[in-house]
Amino acid sequence: MTPGAAALVLSGGPGYSDPWHPFERTSASLGALLDGAGHRVEVSTAVAARLADLTGVDLLVVNAPLPDDPLAAEELTAASEGLRAFLDRGGAVLAVHVGVTTLLGLPEWSSIVGARWVPEQSGHPPLGPTEVLRIDDPRTGPSGPFALVDERYSDLALGDDLDVVVEHEHDGRTHPLVWTRTVGAARIVADALGHGPESFDSAAHRDVVLRLAEWALTP
Repeated sequence: MTPGAAALVLSGGPGYSDPWHPFERTSASLGALLDGAGHRVEVSTAVAARLADLTGVDLLVVNAPLPDDPLAAEELTAASEGLRAFLDRGGAVLAVHVGVTTLLGLPEWSSIVGARWVPEQSGHPPLGPTEVLRIDDPRTGPSGPFALVDERYSDLALGDDLDVVVEHEHDGRTHPLVWTRTVGAARIVADALGHGPESFDSAAHRDVVLRLAEWALTP
């Protein structure tokens, strides 16, 4: 991985919570993974405030749900403008699990990551031991199944320009789990895995995340 990048992990926490996801622990896992690769890591629960000013950030990691309470219009505008400036200068994005499908409820987020959660349509099999398939790709290594403990998001509304690198089978159909895309000069990685810290006990999952973060950080 490109050494010394500044990685900001936007984490669920006070003001950004839900009853299902241990954001503090998954953000700590992500931070430790990136720190171990030689990066400078900041973990912040001030999601809107940090989005408004991403000066000096190279890799934006999104691991946060919707805010507990509606944000003021000016906060949303500042966050949207900060995100747009970051993408325009070619910033790298890694969206993880619930972070793939929401970021402050910003309407542009689904078009950036290429996916949207659809109520009464999207879902996942129960959390637990499972197996997913890594597709052969020079960025992520050889193809093959790997095991982990996680959820497997299914039936998301997806864009038609996703470069899928990990997928799974559910209800007789194939569903993407990890993919990449580009938005202008910015490189985007969406990783729908990562429900809990146990997901990152999988060496294969850690390897995919680090390899794709390297791709996203490479101009």
